[in-house]
Amino acid sequence: MNSMIIAFAMYSKLPMPKVEWTKENMKYAMCFFPWIGIVIGLFYVLLVSVWEFVPSHETLRNVILCILPVLITGGIHVDGYIDTIDARHSYQSRERKLEILKDPHVGAFAIIWIVIYFLAVYGFTSELSLESAWVVAIGFVYSRSLSGLGVVTIPSAKKDGLLVSFSSTAETKKVRYTMYLYCAVCIGAMIIANPIMGIVGAVTGIVVYLTCRNMAFKEFGGITGDLAGYFLQKCELTILIVSVLCDLVMRMF
Repeated sequence: MNSMIIAFAMYSKLPMPKVEWTKENMKYAMCFFPWIGIVIGLFYVLLVSVWEFVPSHETLRNVILCILPVLITGGIHVDGYIDTIDARHSYQSRERKLEILKDPHVGAFAIIWIVIYFLAVYGFTSELSLESAWVVAIGFVYSRSLSGLGVVTIPSAKKDGLLVSFSSTAETKKVRYTMYLYCAVCIGAMIIANPIMGIVGAVTGIVVYLTCRNMAFKEFGGITGDLAGYFLQKCELTILIVSVLCDLVMRMF
């Protein structure tokens, strides 16, 4: 229970009781990281389901769906995405990129790409159907499962930081197998929701994971909390895009 509370306290803005962040309490915290995706996904599908009964334009629905994950998480993963964009677009040495990740200032490229990111989210959300919304909702859990897998399997690029605190105290073997189980359940659930969209979404998540994993090793020498956030945001956006595109193609035929 304490591990679950720590996971939600760290990776969401949902009110949680206070517990001590001891090694014992933190060792299973990553096992509950995907549960935050479950909360987001449930609200996501609920909003899409009930909106047809709301006397309001879909523009408002799309805006709420865009900001819903950020409201629940507090933007912690968006922050990682922004910092990673800044570091990658500096084209500096590995050591300098790691320094940029810790820099609280925001560069021009980060602003440009985060605007593009949310424009893309809004645009594809406007074409969302209930069927594709289910796949996207499950994707919130799937992306966190893959991200958690990366945290306990990819060596850290730094010797300190919150990610090091979580990964070093985690029961690595148990967390790893738990993430594999989550991924398998998510893939099965996406396929049940829609076989074509589900398969494409599942493969997309794996491709994004492997691509980001390779980038982390090549450019940073391992994983950091910011890189984990970057992957999560990229994975969620890509699953949204491929789900909507598959849905549109299926409607045409």
